[in-house]
Amino acid sequence: MNPSRRKLVLALALLPWAGLSHAQPSTSELLAAVSGSEATQALRESLEQGARKAISTLGRENGFFGDPKLKIGLPKNFTRAEKFLRGIGQGKKIDDLVLAMNRAAESATPKAQELLLESIRKMSVSDAKTILTGGDNAATEYFRKSTEIHLTETLMPVVRSVTEKSDFVRAYNGLAGKLEKYGVNSDQQTVERYVNKKALDGIYFRIGEEERNLRANPTQYAGSLLGKVFGLIK
Repeated sequence: MNPSRRKLVLALALLPWAGLSHAQPSTSELLAAVSGSEATQALRESLEQGARKAISTLGRENGFFGDPKLKIGLPKNFTRAEKFLRGIGQGKKIDDLVLAMNRAAESATPKAQELLLESIRKMSVSDAKTILTGGDNAATEYFRKSTEIHLTETLMPVVRSVTEKSDFVRAYNGLAGKLEKYGVNSDQQTVERYVNKKALDGIYFRIGEEERNLRANPTQYAGSLLGKVFGLIK
């Protein structure tokens, strides 16, 4: 949307509220004043920027491994046995496994971008209003609802291809075998499913951070229209 047109639409839409220093428009009045298509497009542009940034941040070397919040660690059973396994000389296998899991997630993440952008393009006016007036994670929940199943299927082949090129599966299976020898039953999912889920969790977490930033600083994304919408809703 042309910035000049966005400002003009905003100015015309907000004329009825000019001079009202004490009475703020209700949410429904505001969303009626700003045309649905204009507000929806402004939101789409903002979410697209946020989604691209989230994927760019995660889908590179150390996007997961270098982030303490998102680094993929050992499955729970392995975490409990890690000290013991390191004590019997298995430390390098553990380190290699953790690195490989994170590298797999980093390699798979870029595949999520097109599905996220498609979800934004399909966003209806009703969806946009729900996000605009929803809680701090309304957009993130929209993404999760509209993309999670397809993202799970899309990321899996990439995760699997990385495991096949490394000692990933062999290391995991080797550690699982050692745990079973010492009476620890490994009830985790397959390596691929474990990493796939962690990758998805990381993607939605980072999108959630972008959404919170969008709500706090909307004008830095799609300009004045979305900023005014969010500002007056607050």
